Amino acid sequence: MKNNIIILIAIIFFSACKIPALVSKQEENKVPAYYNNAQDTTNIASIKWRQYFSDPYLIALIDSALKNNQELNIALREIEMDNNEILARKGEYLPFVNIAGVAGVDKTGRYTWDGLSEEDLKANPDKAPKHIGEFRVGVYASWELDVWKKLRNSKKSATLKYLSTIEGKNFIVTNMIAEISSSYYELLALDNMMSIVQQNIELQKNALHMVKLEKEAAKVSQLAVNRFEAQLLHTQNLQYDIQQKIVETENKINFLAGRYTQHVARTSILLNDIPIEMVQSGIPSQLLLNRPDIRQAELALAASKLDVQVARANFYPSFRLSAGTGFTAFNPSFVFSPESLLFNLVGDAIGPLINKNGIIAAYKNANEKQIISAYQYERTILSAFIEVANHLSMINNYKKSYDTKFKEVEILNQSVDISNKLFISTKADYIEVLLTQREALDSRIELLETKLKQLQAKVNIYRSLGGGWN
Repeated sequence: MKNNIIILIAIIFFSACKIPALVSKQEENKVPAYYNNAQDTTNIASIKWRQYFSDPYLIALIDSALKNNQELNIALREIEMDNNEILARKGEYLPFVNIAGVAGVDKTGRYTWDGLSEEDLKANPDKAPKHIGEFRVGVYASWELDVWKKLRNSKKSATLKYLSTIEGKNFIVTNMIAEISSSYYELLALDNMMSIVQQNIELQKNALHMVKLEKEAAKVSQLAVNRFEAQLLHTQNLQYDIQQKIVETENKINFLAGRYTQHVARTSILLNDIPIEMVQSGIPSQLLLNRPDIRQAELALAASKLDVQVARANFYPSFRLSAGTGFTAFNPSFVFSPESLLFNLVGDAIGPLINKNGIIAAYKNANEKQIISAYQYERTILSAFIEVANHLSMINNYKKSYDTKFKEVEILNQSVDISNKLFISTKADYIEVLLTQREALDSRIELLETKLKQLQAKVNIYRSLGGGWN
């Protein structure tokens, strides 16, 4: 009998060990040594967001979003769910102990073997129950032996997924801070544009009044008056488009802050007066530590590797111990007597023998997910590096663009005064005045847009380097 059991276990084990060979992928995490030949390891990602963004109005908006943003709060709940999953996985490789109580009555048929046996007890009617009962109280335990570390690897995988969820939350924080900051600077730019347009409306009203006087003096025709008036109406019309953008931008900020429509308090400082500090990007290898999305992908990859081991362990036999002790009797009054004591101890080994398609499919899918996770990890690193490279280029080019555009604005502002004086002295045509005014307005707006791009590049490079979540 003993030899037969050993042979049976051996058959189960060797049959279960026929595991299909799979091709895995080793991830690459190498990045270039430098972004632009700069070897300084100083990195703005290490700066806390409260120091990086010094505007108190912007800080208040970010604080509100960190408390009330629905997406962020959903991420926090998902973190708790993954933490609970760790607890569940940990419990799987510990013994399960249950307490149970059973009470029941069973009437045996007269013309059955059990019923006939009752006849033998008629001589002692006090001990022969009319109805056979079952009353049991006991403690039962079961424990799956984690021989192949399937359960422990499953718990480790759940832990890594939990940590990955935390990094996902950090990535949401980083993006949210960047999005609020970018929208805040856009709102300041729209305020400044509105101010510029209103200043130009006043200038054009004065110019229109001047042209009307010139017409009364028969120096210009009605055509000149109409052209100046049309220019004024065009500029006035710009207000409404800017006002609509202000409303939409405020509402976008309110949405990110998790609140309903309200006025967004903001600084009155001119956008062009906001300084742009020098950006210190460090070296690319720091992205592997600073970027939450890279760490999230790395943890997800590690979890997927453990999932492959868990799926592989399903090919091997599982071993389980079961034990129980308690009291049982057909009459409640006899339950706790010494003669009613029972106990059992059972060990079993179960392994797949035939029709293992489900196990094979799960194993292959786990391997495919590991390969996908490796590619996603590599893609995340590549995407992060390219983002930083693009934003560093933006900062450099927009700085040059702003300096050039600033000179253009100064020249055109001077040209507006010159053209007005020349028009009064009949040395310039009214068309020249109109064109100069429009070019001056357009250049001032373009200067603001360039400054906005500079500030947004400052925000984006901070996000791309992994700043904000800490």
